Amino acid sequence: MDSIGMNGLATSTPSRQGVEAKGIESFLDALESLPGVEAHSLMILRHGSIIAAGWWWPYTRDQLQLLYSVSKSFTATAVGLAVEDGLLTLDDSVIEHFPELDDQIDDPRARSIKIRHIAAMASGHLEDTWPMVLASDPEHPVRGFLRLQPERDPGSVFRYNQSASYALAAIVQRVTGESVTDFLRRRLLDPIGAGPVAWWQHPNGQDLGFSGLHAATDVVARLGQLYLGNGSWRGRQILSPSWVKEASSEQIETETDDPAAETGADSKLGYGFQFWKSSQGYRADGAFGQFCLVLPEFDAVIAMTGQSTETQLILDSVWSELLPAFKNGEIAEDLAGDRRVQERMANLTLVPSRAQLEPPRDADNWAEAVFRPVLDSCLEQPTIVSLKVSPAADQWELVLTEQDWTLDMRPASEWSRCFSNGVAQPIFCSGGWSDPRSLNVSLIFIESPHRLDLACTLDGRSVSAHWVTPPLHPGPLRDLRVRRQGPVTWLTPQS
Repeated sequence: MDSIGMNGLATSTPSRQGVEAKGIESFLDALESLPGVEAHSLMILRHGSIIAAGWWWPYTRDQLQLLYSVSKSFTATAVGLAVEDGLLTLDDSVIEHFPELDDQIDDPRARSIKIRHIAAMASGHLEDTWPMVLASDPEHPVRGFLRLQPERDPGSVFRYNQSASYALAAIVQRVTGESVTDFLRRRLLDPIGAGPVAWWQHPNGQDLGFSGLHAATDVVARLGQLYLGNGSWRGRQILSPSWVKEASSEQIETETDDPAAETGADSKLGYGFQFWKSSQGYRADGAFGQFCLVLPEFDAVIAMTGQSTETQLILDSVWSELLPAFKNGEIAEDLAGDRRVQERMANLTLVPSRAQLEPPRDADNWAEAVFRPVLDSCLEQPTIVSLKVSPAADQWELVLTEQDWTLDMRPASEWSRCFSNGVAQPIFCSGGWSDPRSLNVSLIFIESPHRLDLACTLDGRSVSAHWVTPPLHPGPLRDLRVRRQGPVTWLTPQS
């Protein structure tokens, strides 16, 4: 029997919603076997009901995760709401919302950049300007952005540009008088029953807009369902249907000769307002496999998070393995298949790093040993100072030191929680000794997509570090979480 879940999302089974269980199973098989792909969460909605939802332990249902550029689609939604509220129009120039810059921007092309241009990544610049903006004007990134003369007319060429999305967020903050997160909490997140979110902020107090949003997979799924419903949620029109149509339609072609551009087939199908067009439907797309796929033809939404170096492989598997299981009419109820899917989704886990939990021999060589990074080794996390290995009462203990912060972990054959000064951290570890002279441990930072592999060797008492996917916002390990250096907007649902 179907049921209404929390805050308006119904739960059902695949077969009741016309989806063959074997297709979901085939998709899961693909996710867990594709090279360079590590899935962290998956929610599948059809006809407005959740038909499958699962998290690969140690990732969990309520865990807020860094969504990277899926953040952009939330920023665009804030723009759509501000348009509906009469606070701006898409044909407003960017500079008119920053009158204090009027006498500082002389370039005609820069002055002609409209909100619709930056929403479509079509400011006329031929590269991502964010690194140059941070170098030239870190205190006022919008000013730095407008000071960079576009090489082409605005609206004529697509280039993925973080500064454009930052400017969108800045305009929303200007016209609403509140942060993007505050505005979305009131106008979007509470009405659709979304849980807590957090957004990294620039030191000037503005939500980044282009990245830095942390939210549970459920929040991503709800955004997708709202767009699938043309802005309607349980009979209430939250977002204008005209905005949904514009945001999800091709505003500019994405075929480009930019060597830094995405090369996957689904990156060449056009761009809307902070949404990508796809082989099927359209999507919010974040680095390393954060997705919200909106599939109107199938009346479906797929929300996913993960760590991947091959994101096109994930999309290809959706098209080839999952979507053929979506049928247009009713199918026979498959209790056994539905049960298999439910059980599998409830028991997902990332494979831990298997190793011996104690040194195979010569334990005295490891007792109280301190390992330090070798300067000429390819250490990928330069903030690490040392790693100390000590025998404990029941098992060995590892203490990683990073500046004035320490992380306590223990070799484990399953994912084990890490601590700092006795306080549990959003970090899990697994691993141990691979041979008498080598200790290898993997760290998963569950509020992000990222995993760090540490390798200690008695030869030279050295430790090396390797990111499976290097974070796009580098910094200390302790900052790879919801609360990062600088102010962070944190809001929970209103009671």
